[in-house]
Amino acid sequence: MTELGPGTALDPEDRKIVALARSARARTGALEGAAVRDTDGRTYTGCTVELPSLALSALQAAVAAAVASGAQGLEAAAVVSAAGAVDDASLAAVRELGPAAVVLLADPGGELADVLRPAG
Repeated sequence: MTELGPGTALDPEDRKIVALARSARARTGALEGAAVRDTDGRTYTGCTVELPSLALSALQAAVAAAVASGAQGLEAAAVVSAAGAVDDASLAAVRELGPAAVVLLADPGGELADVLRPAG
């Protein structure tokens, strides 16, 4: 993956997961949409889940979908949100499956707002 920063053009694979995250958000009317790409190139999406008995961020839902499908690792993730931030629990879910995965944060229009890289 090339070096990214806010306002930087994304490569086609990263544009794809941002588009998938936008679609997941729009399809459900959720607060957030997310998509992850596993180390085999497969993608999984999720959206915010708010039930009385279950609450997941969109990113947690996408990671859960990947795990449920047998993904062994993640190489990238994207979150589309108006919030302008990704919560720590969602980042931790990504890091458990993909310690080196980059998390792209985009606004509802799909414009890159931030790139979250692993510490270190």
